Amino acid sequence: MTREDSVRRVRDAEATQRDILDAAITAFAGNGYDGASTRDIGRDAGVDPRLITRYFGSKEALFARAVEETYRHPLMMVPGQNRVVAKALLDDAPLDQAKGLLLTIRSAGNERAVEIMRGHLERHYQRDLAGALPGADAVGRAALLIAVCTGVQMQRNVLRNQALRNTDELVDLLAGALDLIGNG
Repeated sequence: MTREDSVRRVRDAEATQRDILDAAITAFAGNGYDGASTRDIGRDAGVDPRLITRYFGSKEALFARAVEETYRHPLMMVPGQNRVVAKALLDDAPLDQAKGLLLTIRSAGNERAVEIMRGHLERHYQRDLAGALPGADAVGRAALLIAVCTGVQMQRNVLRNQALRNTDELVDLLAGALDLIGNG
């Protein structure tokens, strides 16, 4: 780290926090919760690892913030809008979306990380989606829609299933399935 970088960091706590968060997302996506160390995250962010505690409190709190960041742009799978959603699911995922999925998969072996991820999904995405769905058992159907979405993303963007490509026929089939679940 150059003196100029050091001076910039001293004067710009927000940029330092952003650098730490970006490094943490990359580390958690690459190695999962258990495999990512605060020492490595600090090194990759170009900061003293003690700043993680100063700005985020703990590795667990940093992970919770990374989950919040990577889960912040969910697809709203509501009836009538699912063709756009299906098209997005069958396209290559943007890098940030892929990192969120990898962070989830690679951290699933740690029970506390699972609690953090599940809690965030239930309090935010699942609740918002359920609120937008018509009919009975909206919460259960929202959870099912999220599970379908996650499965398609995993098959398409992690396992790279070549049969799942953005074609009109597959987009129509997926949109129809999402609409069916969404309408109840």
